[in-house]
Amino acid sequence: QVQLVESGGGLVQAGGSLRLSCAASGRTFSNYAMGWFRQAPGKEREFAAAIRRSGSSTYYADSVKGRFTISRDNSKNTVYLQMNSLKPEDTAVYYCAAGRGPLNLNEYDYWGQGTQVTVSS
Repeated sequence: QVQLVESGGGLVQAGGSLRLSCAASGRTFSNYAMGWFRQAPGKEREFAAAIRRSGSSTYYADSVKGRFTISRDNSKNTVYLQMNSLKPEDTAVYYCAAGRGPLNLNEYDYWGQGTQVTVSS
């Protein structure tokens, strides 16, 4: 089992920045690709960003490319999502996930409880 705990969400004005963190415990963190997904009210959960086990490759949804950066620190069992130039449409609950990855929900076995990000206009 892998336990994931997200933090760093909050309320920010459009154009602002937030940094999400996801701390993992349990099985070896570096064995898993890590992803960030998000779910807005009334919408399905969607892919935002992912990173391979070693951090050698990263992937982004077109909607966040150039604004969000995913990174990981395997020595700290933590994955990060730096979010810049935030837009109101980025408002969602953000979830981190661990698994084979990288792009699809069904490629992830473990999920955090989510952290709310709200971007005001």
